[in-house]
Amino acid sequence: MTMVLHRFFLFAVLAGFCLHAEADIHPCRIQTRPRMRVIIDNDFSGDPDGLFALAHLLLSPSVETRAIIGSHLSVKDGFDPSVQQAQNAINRASTLVKLLKVLDNSIPLIAGSNVAMPNDSTGVMDKAVEFIIQEAMRTDTKLPLYIVCGAGLTEVASALLKKPEIAGKFTLVWIGGPEYPGMAFHPPGGIHREYNLNIDLSAAKFVFNRSTVNIWQVPRDAYRQCLVTFSQLQLHVQSKCPAGKYLYEQLMQVNDRFHINGEAYILGDNPLVLLTALQSYFDPDPSSSKYMPRKAPLINGNGWYQDNPDGREIRVYTHLDTQFMFNDFFDKLQLLNQQ
Repeated sequence: MTMVLHRFFLFAVLAGFCLHAEADIHPCRIQTRPRMRVIIDNDFSGDPDGLFALAHLLLSPSVETRAIIGSHLSVKDGFDPSVQQAQNAINRASTLVKLLKVLDNSIPLIAGSNVAMPNDSTGVMDKAVEFIIQEAMRTDTKLPLYIVCGAGLTEVASALLKKPEIAGKFTLVWIGGPEYPGMAFHPPGGIHREYNLNIDLSAAKFVFNRSTVNIWQVPRDAYRQCLVTFSQLQLHVQSKCPAGKYLYEQLMQVNDRFHINGEAYILGDNPLVLLTALQSYFDPDPSSSKYMPRKAPLINGNGWYQDNPDGREIRVYTHLDTQFMFNDFFDKLQLLNQQ
């Protein structure tokens, strides 16, 4: 009888432990510890691709998301012509976070500046800038820090201007900048100045021309590879969960506003997740995507590159493993739906 009771007690303890572990487990159902810290800075009131990247990042257990920063767009941008674009960005990000239902309240959502830097020597001052500096200066963790930006570089440039020594303490992953001559062609009929660069040209000029921060750049020719069809979005996003429905609705609003005629959309900000959370297990790196190491160019007043033989070496991504990236995103939404 004693042995039977002992076995029963042991079974009960193990069962209780398993139930507790299941309650704490991430939607992707693997016990993965974060191996990097990430601050995501994006114009969430603009192109909905930023919201898709945010959802993907928050569903990725290898990332410790330290903050969500809502940034501004260009003045009177068609996506959001208001004067409170940064706050609107945080409002949308907050809605998505609540719908995902996978997080506690420990991740701060911070509105950045509603205006660009006035020149490449004068930064803005706000809580987002202060947070970037504070996180970069931490000494109580060995997890590498990535700041991933899918819009302008106002907050990053301002933080570097105020505290230059943080340049060696994080990697900047930036979706932005035009095609490099000799590496890719401009899209037919494309705008003269690349969209994210145009949001804050002064900030980009400082980051490239005068800072020493490590840059992984995804220029326009690379992020335009991130095509997904509306049929895929209906099947793998809209129908899976409330968060997926919200994301799809944001795209449909863009479709109605701009009268887009086509069946594919560029979710150009998801590489922010591909290049961080989805790094290889051994020798961590975005090993399924390709880049060219090159000297950081100077960015001139027209938003074009000028060769700079003395520039530091940066990564310029030329090919992105979009199938791997989108399959992971779709699968994580499916697993979330099964909770």
